[in-house]
Amino acid sequence: MFGEMELLTVLGGTAFAGLFPRGISQYAIGGILIGLGVSTIYLGTAITPGASTFFESTLSYVSRIPRFNRAKYLVSRDWRIVFTLSMVAGAAVYALTLGGGGWTTDVQAWRLLVGGVLVGVGTRLGKGCTSGHGINGIASLSGTSFANVATFMLTAIGAALSMQALGVSP
Repeated sequence: MFGEMELLTVLGGTAFAGLFPRGISQYAIGGILIGLGVSTIYLGTAITPGASTFFESTLSYVSRIPRFNRAKYLVSRDWRIVFTLSMVAGAAVYALTLGGGGWTTDVQAWRLLVGGVLVGVGTRLGKGCTSGHGINGIASLSGTSFANVATFMLTAIGAALSMQALGVSP
């Protein structure tokens, strides 16, 4: 069996190893866990899991607006809450056990809030989120998902490079 450094050397030489200074095993394990989770939800519900519908399906508990009370939201809202809270809980468990503990970013809270709102708007415009398109859509060879993921990535890279050029830091 290959060790991590041997695998990195085989895959791309020392230049590739420089991209992952802490190794690739944590990313491989994370990918396997995400794949298992997505497969479990799909096999158990026949619904492609994604996080962007969480907000609208959760609003069906408190709103009478027809948009939020569509049948597809009503039947999936319970597991979508569990799905979304599990992602938050997983991040918290990691941060408190394997990570540096608690808060793990230098980004100011207001920037996280604004970024979260912009991501939320973008996921509704894009008819899905990175988990829905990036994991499920690409795995099912959806042309729409390939286009959306390319758009997500190009926009994120462009925004990051623009902020760096403007001297904006966390």
